[in-house]
Amino acid sequence: MKEVLRAKIHRATITGTNLNYIGSIYIDKALMKKAGIIASEKALVCNVTNGNRWETYVIEGKENSGKIEVQGAGAKLCKKGDIVIILFFEITDETPKPKMILVNEKNEFVKYL
Repeated sequence: MKEVLRAKIHRATITGTNLNYIGSIYIDKALMKKAGIIASEKALVCNVTNGNRWETYVIEGKENSGKIEVQGAGAKLCKKGDIVIILFFEITDETPKPKMILVNEKNEFVKYL
């Protein structure tokens, strides 16, 4: 068994932060569907802007809202306008083909990578 990349949202823009929340990352439901992500799934967030990396879990956001918001302690690791890569992994003995999506500056789907 190996832990391998299953899904990725590439170059998303943080649209907001909220330190006073129990913790999570809020992701537009349309992007979750495109990448095959489910609510409560573990996510690794990699901040391209400042190099910070942290794990959290996903909260399903309003579909087509373009929102990618960091809640709780993760809000100290980024700010509105930062560019992030959000990664999702699975443990398997197979070789999956990851669903990787590229988004634009408004967090709209551009294409599969």
